[in-house]
Order: sequence, then C-alpha cells, then structure tokens
Amino acid sequence: MPTSDDNDYTPPTAIPDFLIRHVSLRQLQVFEAIFRLGSFTRAAEELFLTQPTVSMQIKKLTDAMGLPLFEHVGRSVEPTEAGRELYETCRKMFETLSNLEMKIADLKGLKRGRLRLCVVTTAKYMVPEMLGEFSKLYPGIDLAMKVTNRESIIERMNANEYDLYIMGQVPEELDVKSYQFAPNPLVMLAPRNHPLVGKKNIKLEEIAKEPFLMRELGSGMRDATFRAFDRKGLRPQVRMELGSNEAIKHGVVGGLGLSVMSLHTLLSEGIDGPVAVLDVEGFPIMREWYMVYPKSKELSLVTRTFVDFAIDYESTICDRMESLLPAIKNAHKESKTSASKKSNSKAKKK
Repeated sequence: MPTSDDNDYTPPTAIPDFLIRHVSLRQLQVFEAIFRLGSFTRAAEELFLTQPTVSMQIKKLTDAMGLPLFEHVGRSVEPTEAGRELYETCRKMFETLSNLEMKIADLKGLKRGRLRLCVVTTAKYMVPEMLGEFSKLYPGIDLAMKVTNRESIIERMNANEYDLYIMGQVPEELDVKSYQFAPNPLVMLAPRNHPLVGKKNIKLEEIAKEPFLMRELGSGMRDATFRAFDRKGLRPQVRMELGSNEAIKHGVVGGLGLSVMSLHTLLSEGIDGPVAVLDVEGFPIMREWYMVYPKSKELSLVTRTFVDFAIDYESTICDRMESLLPAIKNAHKESKTSASKKSNSKAKKK
C-alpha cells in the first residue's frame, strides 16, 4: 500500500478525473493529426475517418477543454494557445503509451507487435517487397509504411512518430543512428528513341547539352546529380522540376528531357521498356539505403529484428540490381572499397 512519502505515488486528488471522464484517446489522436497536418481533411484521410466524424470528435474535445483548440485563418487551420498546450501533452502521452506498447510486445516476443516505417518516395519501389518477406517470417506483426519526402521524414523523426526511417542520405543535422543496408544506384535515363541510347562511355559534357528533368529542392537524387556535374565544372540544363519519380519517368518517355534516377524505379518494367539507361562516364552513382532513427530512441524487439533482417536482405537486393544492370556489380564493389578506405582513414586520424 503506497504512502504519501513514496516519491512515485500519485494521490487521488492529483488524477484529472474530469478529463478522464470526458476526453477519449481517439479524440486526442484526431486532435494530434489535425495539429500536425494543419488540416481536418488530411487528418481524416490519414486516420481513415470521414470529415464529419473528425469534426464531431474535435467538437467534443473542445467542449471538454472549455476553450477553442483551433482557429480558421483563410483556408488553413491554426492552433490556439490552448491547442499548443494540449499538443505538447498529447506528444508526451503518446510517447509514453508507445513505450508501453513496445515493452508489452517485447514481453510477448515476436508473436505479436507492430512496426511503423516512414520511407522516402524512391524507397517505395523496394521496401514493400522486404516487408512481404519479413511478414512471412513473422505473420503476427502489424506493419505500416508511410511514403513521403525527405523534408517530411525529418519533421516526423523530430516528432518521434515512427519506429524507423528509410532514407538515401543520413541527415547530418540530427543526432541519429543509422545502418547501411542496401545499394541505391543512380543511373542516367533517356527515352528509348534518344540518339544517345546504345552509345558507350558517353561524356558528361555531351549530356550537359541535353534538357534535364529534376526532382524538387531537397531531393537526394537532385543533390547527387548536381555534385556529379560540379565535379566536371558543368551544370545541367534544367528544363523542368517535378515532384515525383513517376512524373519524371513519364516526362522522360515523353521526350521532355533526360534525368538521373534510382535504378530501383525501374524494378517493375526493367531497362528494356520505354525508358533506357545511358552508359555515361561516372555513372552509375553508387549511393546506399540507410535505416535511421534518433539516438535517444529505444528500439523495440520487433524493430531490432527488422533491422537485422534488412541487413541480411542486402544480397537479395544486390542480385535484383545486378540482374537489371550487370555493371552494378563492379560499381558496388568499388563503392564499398572506397567507403572502407575512408572509414579506415578516419579511424587512423582519431
């Protein structure tokens, strides 16, 4: 029986009886989604609810709190001061509940549990296959995957919303831990009927004369492309910026320009379809996929198991890449050798 001298004892008078009786976790979940997404409509879509249901939940929560939680500014939704206070409390509550869920899942072993991944858009061509194989080994695990851009992933990582994040570039501005687990080769793409298709060792100077399609600012592929041109003192002639890989592929097929994309984007149709891979000096650019999470985060048993599984799955991904483009094999070996030399050099300096 706890006494008032126990440090961890919460007396009955300190329990928020009114909020417990009038506020539900579902209402708080809806509120958190609206706050984070800045939209009732987007929150409804994310939670698979109708917009009237979302509005009703927020009305009940607002009545219980006794203060407005959001205000409409034009077409956008902005939180009030009360809304911001409630959001901070929600984050702490959900983090505590998530930790509890993780510990309970660990006690159950891998028979049950949950894995929530947030991945950059290009990873959507690879990760679902991995999840399918993982699910065969652990059918009791509930799987969820959010596909978004790099900027959004960093925001979600700061908010600790997912178990693991898959990216092509580790964010140096954050205190994170990362695991390299698979190759992500970038190749030069052109329409099948382009005059450069079939030529060997095309000079980058020749490519620089062609119109180019690029991903938006902040894209890892965009950054890697500009670095490749910068090393030769060149700049690509950017004709158009597009916000998705599929839009760029359609643009290439339509003859709008060349582009640099991950070879993973061609997994479904292969390299003999309407998009061709050009043999250009300095390509493929060998990048890697990384599993990333905040250093302060404690990984669940399920997440740790998936990390180990993904690292072991590298050989399968390598085989898929090499079957598409045999040149990947040597490029990957050279990339690993170069990375190992850099790592040893850093270790010696220390």
